[in-house]
Amino acid sequence: MENWRLIKTEANDGYYNMAIDEAIMKCHQDKKVPPTVRFYSWNPPALSLGYFQKLEKEVNQEACQNAGIDIVRRLTGGRAILHDKELTYSITIREDYNLLSNSIVKSYKEISQGLVAGLNLLKIPAELKPMERGKKSPKGNSAACFDAPSWYEVILKDKKLIGSAQTRKKGTILQHGSLPFEIDPKKTFELFNYKDKKKRKKARRIFAAKSTALKSAGYDVKKNKLEQALIDGLAKSLGFNYSYEKLTPEEINLAKKLREEKYSNNHWNKKR
Repeated sequence: MENWRLIKTEANDGYYNMAIDEAIMKCHQDKKVPPTVRFYSWNPPALSLGYFQKLEKEVNQEACQNAGIDIVRRLTGGRAILHDKELTYSITIREDYNLLSNSIVKSYKEISQGLVAGLNLLKIPAELKPMERGKKSPKGNSAACFDAPSWYEVILKDKKLIGSAQTRKKGTILQHGSLPFEIDPKKTFELFNYKDKKKRKKARRIFAAKSTALKSAGYDVKKNKLEQALIDGLAKSLGFNYSYEKLTPEEINLAKKLREEKYSNNHWNKKR
């Protein structure tokens, strides 16, 4: 079995969180650190944009500023997501380890199976929603992640529980995702641009019908117990051992540099 790291970082702003994920990815690419699972949270709340989204078209920047919500662009694709009361995971592993499929769709399934296994350890009846045959690419109704269907979703009571996104660069996979303790649809949809109130209300209604969070589904789980269950589920499902470690000095220094020069920079966040 391969040996992985488990890293738990304190709550950070969105710029530093995205910088840490990239720093881990770069150091792993260079074979300086082993494959890594990281758990983290956000302070203050942040809206993360998918890599290809257009900030000025889709996001109400004034509303974000008034609510004290940062805006940061991710390395990964997909839709925007509000990170607030949640547990976020990231997984970083080179493709040459051959633990995940070369197919992006299949690797989503493999990771999702591990997340489901972890939730099941807590007696949370999460399930893996398989890709529907004959479907092309998933399409959603708004700029929001939990409104957009994706391959092999983790669902709870027929609603989407975990929103994930993946990128591959220089032979290295980075996937991260959001598992909410609570979701506030009204707050979330005030952060996006709509032509009129009717369209905003409709998008919010669809979002509420399709998505869920642990507390609203009736599960009041402590963060440390959720982290332990998820890492155990992933380790068993993917077939690896793990040890709890901290970021290396090189990762910390690189993350600080990336935060200042990239993720907190308007050139990056408004690039599309």
